[in-house]
Amino acid sequence: MALIPAGDIVKWAYCTNGFAGHRLPEALAVLADLGYTGAAITLDHGHLDPFSPGLAAEVSRIAGICARLGLGTVVETGGRYTLDPLRKHHPTLISEDAGRRVEFLVMAMRVAADLGAPVVHLWSGVRPDGMPEAEAYTRLARQCARLLDEADRVGVTLGFEPEPGMLVADLDGYERLRAMLGAHPRFGLTLDIGHCHCVEREDLATCVRRALPYTVHVQIEDMRRGVHEHLEFGEGEIDFVPALAALRGYRGLVAVELARHSHAAPQVARRSIDFLRRAHEGARTGVAGLGRPAGRG
Repeated sequence: MALIPAGDIVKWAYCTNGFAGHRLPEALAVLADLGYTGAAITLDHGHLDPFSPGLAAEVSRIAGICARLGLGTVVETGGRYTLDPLRKHHPTLISEDAGRRVEFLVMAMRVAADLGAPVVHLWSGVRPDGMPEAEAYTRLARQCARLLDEADRVGVTLGFEPEPGMLVADLDGYERLRAMLGAHPRFGLTLDIGHCHCVEREDLATCVRRALPYTVHVQIEDMRRGVHEHLEFGEGEIDFVPALAALRGYRGLVAVELARHSHAAPQVARRSIDFLRRAHEGARTGVAGLGRPAGRG
């Protein structure tokens, strides 16, 4: 296992969808107090509502708060009912009515530029019933090409996330789509560590090393093989020491994604950063077993 140099600093972050019970400024303050240096902000009704008439002023206010707290940011777009109150994640980039998703993602890129966030996260969506896979990829690539034109204009990078159960579910799918887009330099990868353990054929450290050249954003949580459930660290199967060692050289945010843990957000966020610091120390020193909290796992 390659060790992490002593001076290699990880930018621990937390996804704000795991603080749904908090106002965004409060959540950011809690994270900064716990030692996080980044926030992955999900545009949704609770935090930076994308349809609020006061969005521009709120983005400016949050940018100022993040600057004062020393928090880097990434914009995430995985809100479940952001665009449709009845259908989760609808419409997608491969839906018949994909235009609303495209408009939302264009707005997200402009919000990111105003926040000073370098990356906007996105995903494919589920392939519609009866649609051939090749047609779905063609649709998806066409919409992503439109988004990349806007990304070039505003100066942000797309971080595309393979999501279990969606059209693009793994690294093979991401690399296929990236090739269709001519390996555009602004078409990066959101690497979800738990998802890799859940669905990829290769071991986790190998997956991380494979993904590293494309990776512009990292999400992290524990998970079990074949079960897409985001778990607190120590409740799943992942050995995080080699996974973090394989991230050597990555300079973006590493964001804890525990969207269903808002009921105990401050406590979960504290346990999470404590765990990750221990695991990172294990990756730095080569000491096995660090990062397994007592009484968990």
